[in-house]
Amino acid sequence: MNIVLTGAEGQLGFELQRALAPLGDVRALDRAACDLADADGLRERLRALEPAIIVNAAAYTAVDRAESDESAATAVNALAPGVIGEIAAAYGAPVLHFSTDYVFDGRLDRPYRETDAVEPQSVYGRTKLDGERSLAAANPRHWVLRTSWVVGARGGNFARTMLRLAAERESLRVVADQIGAPTSAALLADLGAHLLRQWQCRGDEGAAWGLYHATASGHTSWFEYARFVLAQARAAGRPLKAGPDDVHPITTAQYPTPARRPANSRLDCSRFERTFGLRLPPWQEGVGHVLRQIL
Repeated sequence: MNIVLTGAEGQLGFELQRALAPLGDVRALDRAACDLADADGLRERLRALEPAIIVNAAAYTAVDRAESDESAATAVNALAPGVIGEIAAAYGAPVLHFSTDYVFDGRLDRPYRETDAVEPQSVYGRTKLDGERSLAAANPRHWVLRTSWVVGARGGNFARTMLRLAAERESLRVVADQIGAPTSAALLADLGAHLLRQWQCRGDEGAAWGLYHATASGHTSWFEYARFVLAQARAAGRPLKAGPDDVHPITTAQYPTPARRPANSRLDCSRFERTFGLRLPPWQEGVGHVLRQIL
């Protein structure tokens, strides 16, 4: 069974190569092998591979840069999922696609459900939402997993940035009024593999196609997340100039960025847990595992 994986070079794509390996022949495509911004090239590459499953882990994730590079973000995040859905449908293949909490405005005082109104506040969020919709229009046999604050041992992410800055500076200032659930790339990869395995075993009747929220459980702020990372690093003997007590809280207004971030990135994952019979572990477990790999 040919499982085509896009975005293989990213932190999620790396973990998916591991998680999907027992399920079939994984054709892992990085950007050099398959540029999602090139719709015609994407079609040609996918047709050549004759996919039985397509897993799309590729995305334009430079949130701030997207504000001034909307055409590239649109091509990768909004249009490419529709192309992927189109080719998958032609081969009778389902699609697993990953999306984001940025489709919401972040103003609710509770975790967001799949049925809540979407109102992205950035180019990144808007293009990711458009990608969900273009995929759904092209191929009803799909799963979309919205997640948040992805972290892995490879690639760029918040935890690795905090470790780097703490090695360079004696104090750090981190936003404390944005909350969410740091979610490890390994967890997301394992969840995706579970969905595909269930489909392989039960067929379309057991596929439970659709949109789901999937993050680690619990929540924290970027400020407390930074303190957790540095505390774990100190406990592991990592030499740092700044420790957890040297992290100071600031507001979003004190750290302006080109793109607006949701103040509340919490996602209600009860539908996912109920549908697939899984328990989503606390965010500290995934982050701790990532940090052990890094440290």
